[in-house]
Amino acid sequence: MSERKLFAHELEARLDELLLLSLRQRSAAEPAALLEALPRETQDRVLHWAGVAAQTSDDLGWLIASLAAERASGLGAQLDDWVRAGLDAYDRSGLAATRKALNEFAETHAARVRHSQEGIDFATVEGRLSRFLQALDGRALKLASGPKAWTDSETLWLPERLDVAPDVVGNQRLYKVMAALLWAQTRFGSFNIDPEPELELWPDRERGLRWFAVFEAMRLEACIGVELPGLARDIALLRGPWPGKLAAVAESLARPRATAADSLACMAELRRVGAGDTPIIPHIGVMDPVAARRVRAARIARELAVVRRALNVIAATDTKPGAAENSDYPPLAAEGELQVPDPQADLLALPPAAREAAKSLMQDLGELPPEALHAAGPGAWQPVDGGDESMTPGVTTQPDAFYDEWDYRRGSWRHGWCHLYEMTAPVGRHEWVDEVRTRHAHLIRSIRRRFEALRGEDKPQKRQFDGEEIDLDAQVDARADRMSGAEPSPRLFIHRRRIERSLAVMFMVDMSGSTKGWVNDAERESLVLLCEAIEALGDSYAIYGFSGWTRTHCDIYPVKRFADRYDAATRQRIAGIEARDYTRMGVAVRHLSGLLMRQNTRHKLLVTLSDGRPDDYGDEYRGRYGIEDTRRALLEAREKGIRSYCVTIDRHGADYLPQLYGPAHYSVIDDAKKLPQKIAEIYRKLTG
Repeated sequence: MSERKLFAHELEARLDELLLLSLRQRSAAEPAALLEALPRETQDRVLHWAGVAAQTSDDLGWLIASLAAERASGLGAQLDDWVRAGLDAYDRSGLAATRKALNEFAETHAARVRHSQEGIDFATVEGRLSRFLQALDGRALKLASGPKAWTDSETLWLPERLDVAPDVVGNQRLYKVMAALLWAQTRFGSFNIDPEPELELWPDRERGLRWFAVFEAMRLEACIGVELPGLARDIALLRGPWPGKLAAVAESLARPRATAADSLACMAELRRVGAGDTPIIPHIGVMDPVAARRVRAARIARELAVVRRALNVIAATDTKPGAAENSDYPPLAAEGELQVPDPQADLLALPPAAREAAKSLMQDLGELPPEALHAAGPGAWQPVDGGDESMTPGVTTQPDAFYDEWDYRRGSWRHGWCHLYEMTAPVGRHEWVDEVRTRHAHLIRSIRRRFEALRGEDKPQKRQFDGEEIDLDAQVDARADRMSGAEPSPRLFIHRRRIERSLAVMFMVDMSGSTKGWVNDAERESLVLLCEAIEALGDSYAIYGFSGWTRTHCDIYPVKRFADRYDAATRQRIAGIEARDYTRMGVAVRHLSGLLMRQNTRHKLLVTLSDGRPDDYGDEYRGRYGIEDTRRALLEAREKGIRSYCVTIDRHGADYLPQLYGPAHYSVIDDAKKLPQKIAEIYRKLTG
């Protein structure tokens, strides 16, 4: 690439081409004149970002280009983050908010540059910290910047800039440790106890709060050490040893059953003997228990309502005879003052939002309170006729989840971009499954025999000290070693070990419109054969369909959850799988990977049945954008320990599947009719 700086007339022409300014009766002469003085690398970056922004909106592209011409020289290496902050503001609030966000970012950056050259901005680590928090257990937390590090138990605030450590890497590490400790406050119950009675006894409340934060940090570091020992080592390394006079207290609070009440007891003892100044430890933020209690109380009330409404629906559906016959309003459990017969079991069947609410309640309260296990009462929920109609665009229905999406052009996330709905899977004719089982009876018997053999198979372990068989390869090597004067290995036997299968499999079925016809029939027949085979094997498995229409309408259809049996209802849902809309694949991978991760098995496998590449209606998801987002989602799954595999009927799949799944993690089937015969064999090879 040439290093020659572009002249103003060249820049003006490039901007006109990117932003179609001549059609909009705008002139790029002024920004081009400003850009002419900048280095070629900066000129290219501004042109790049103007083009990226213009793909979202022409006005956004013009705003980025015109402001970048003014700000680029002062922003330096922060130019990319400056643009990303603007694009993120546009996604959330529109063009006016974008201009405000860009100006604020630039002004804050200028002030910080004047302040320090060694520090790091929150904006530069926000994306990485968000992914770090997503990977941790517990309720989802928001991340924001503020003047100090603290949490109200739903949002973590971190300083807008850190320049405590002597270098950038040290400040990045400090950000991570701060976030981890604030997460631990929400995860391990720092706000599940009221500290006010103890704080009222302190003549200086702020000093009392600082000591409470120190003692809680001692306890929480020990809690982190149990679940995340690597992270605990990083914290300890950053912190250094506790002050000598606090070492015994730290050891006491590191007990496995220590709670926030023990931290308050330490405060009481310190108050009795006379509290000195709190040690200065940079990664320990401040605590505001009043704000946290207020947020916690509102959350508990909100989540109690969510859980009770969901249990009410389950109770009404399951316990009222003839409920399904009432086409208008199935009776509610609370109408008859009934209690849910087995609420703990019903929690497994809750929709995702209610399950998350139940988990959050248990995190706040240690267990589900009794009032959560009673139905919500008359009128709390009414069914909506026609599930599909309720989800048509324009109808305001709260999604079950929001997911970030990776924008390769920006090199950053679009936060909360995809709206995911977990829909009720339609049912089909039960006779259809019987017809498939009859038509493939011979094949099913053959597959079941092979799978049953796999279940009872012993795995040979070679080169053992003892075993049931002689290892000829080891014997040959040992003899060669003796003849050459080397000491032979004593591992000369083969030991056969019974295979203990600990596997959960998620089948992700493409229900896009392109599967209509033969492909849809082949997918459904394949699932019937797979279920018949896996039932013989005893693996835990689930089947979900996915389709959708733009990022605001990403649908997931539970055909068989992990807890469901392969019964008549499941078979009817398999028969009901039908072609629908488009294939926004990344959000489906993220959602189903999350469900798969909740399975307590040693191995986890995500298998995709599809007929084409990621695709969606009318936006940028087609082409490289969709492939890059899906690839990113699969990498996230791999980082969680999930193996992914794709079986596709797209004859052009070899063009892009290696990029998504790797060279050996997909199969291309050129004829949809062959899919049912192939799929069970592919599964056997994957899990054998």
